[in-house]
Amino acid sequence: MSGSNPVLDDLIGLLKLERLEVNLFRGQSRDIGSKQVYGGQVLGQALSAAAYTVEERTIHSLHAYFLRRGDMHAPIIYEVDRQRDGRSFSNRRVVAIQHGRPILNLAASFQVAEEGLIHAQRAPEVPRPEELPEPADSIAGIDKLPAKMRRFLLEFRPFDFRWVEPPQYENPQPAEPRRHLWFRTAGKLPDDPDLHRSLMAYASDYGLLTTALLPHAMSLLSENLQLASLDHAIWFHRPFRMDEWLLYCYDSPTAVNARGLSRGQLFDHGGTLVASVTQEGLMRVWPEGSS
Repeated sequence: MSGSNPVLDDLIGLLKLERLEVNLFRGQSRDIGSKQVYGGQVLGQALSAAAYTVEERTIHSLHAYFLRRGDMHAPIIYEVDRQRDGRSFSNRRVVAIQHGRPILNLAASFQVAEEGLIHAQRAPEVPRPEELPEPADSIAGIDKLPAKMRRFLLEFRPFDFRWVEPPQYENPQPAEPRRHLWFRTAGKLPDDPDLHRSLMAYASDYGLLTTALLPHAMSLLSENLQLASLDHAIWFHRPFRMDEWLLYCYDSPTAVNARGLSRGQLFDHGGTLVASVTQEGLMRVWPEGSS
């Protein structure tokens, strides 16, 4: 546990699932102000479930599909299928289940550590987190968000955020689909690499889909807008700590057919690329006056 932030301690506990059987786990949910279970929570818990069934190998990628909205008032069951344990790689399939139906499918691949060719893109030049204001002082229209979401972002939060280009929830203007966010946990964490990776999966869903809204002058407060994550993928490249500043670089190369594609790169404080993320989401705009 962090020992200093009860909200962060609660999140750590949320990612540590109850084992029901050898390959069966149960997790709970928290209401952070969205209409359904936060997608990053299900990702983080599903990754935790997969990691519980693998020894001496490290996750290098996961690919997930969101199938249904999660009910935050009911537990989530995670069923792990140990699909393969080879000499170098292990593959797991995880199904998250609520009310007898799957809400998420996740495939994860783990690898034995080995030497190989190395290169990496460096982080872009942006202001350092110490130079940037708190969200309360930088985000336009944050007071219009649902009360629980405001509390998650401003008060009872497990993460510290510093936006380079703050979201504009109220009266957004068209902008390039590109932005940058510094974040870290709001407290020190134990030296548990699996926990740090599950926390990254949790945080990787934050702000990703809405990057595709920037050219269209829309935000979470826009009327007649339906947003939903459809799939999510993460590649873990190098070790990192979630209690040290990470730079999340977002961009959205395209939106078409009511779907938007967003990408993310995560760099440590020294500028080294530690993870890559992609997500496609539903971005459906209803005609004016429709219910």
